Amino acid sequence: MKLPYAEDINYFRTSKVSPDSWIDNAATLIENLGGKVYTHAFGVNERGASAYMVMFVIGGDEFKLVWPVLPCKAGNEVAAKRQAATLLYHDVKARCLTALIKGTREAFFNYLLLPDGRTAAEASIPELMKFVPLVFSGVGIRQLEEGGG
Repeated sequence: MKLPYAEDINYFRTSKVSPDSWIDNAATLIENLGGKVYTHAFGVNERGASAYMVMFVIGGDEFKLVWPVLPCKAGNEVAAKRQAATLLYHDVKARCLTALIKGTREAFFNYLLLPDGRTAAEASIPELMKFVPLVFSGVGIRQLEEGGG
């Protein structure tokens, strides 16, 4: 997936708060929900793409959230990092509110860490893709449950 440019997304150059502060604030939200953040980091891969990562536990479930730093047209990496941390914070904030109503597993499901090290979102694509042809062929869930299709 090609990422949009940082300048084309909200929170670009709208704050002077450090990325670490945004990550710490996200950790506080998780802890207020009864979770425990056990690591967070910033990293850069071999292609030069960077991201923030937060790993945490809530109610026995482990989660791994990776948020990319968007490419910047003007090369303002500092603003792009600040934007990524801000977006990560707002994502966590929204999910924490959802968790109060629907539960943490549902709210953070795509970040759920599976035994093989993938998140639920990473694992879902290959597993779900086998059902796509069935959806377009008109096979319904009830038919699958009954052994048809």
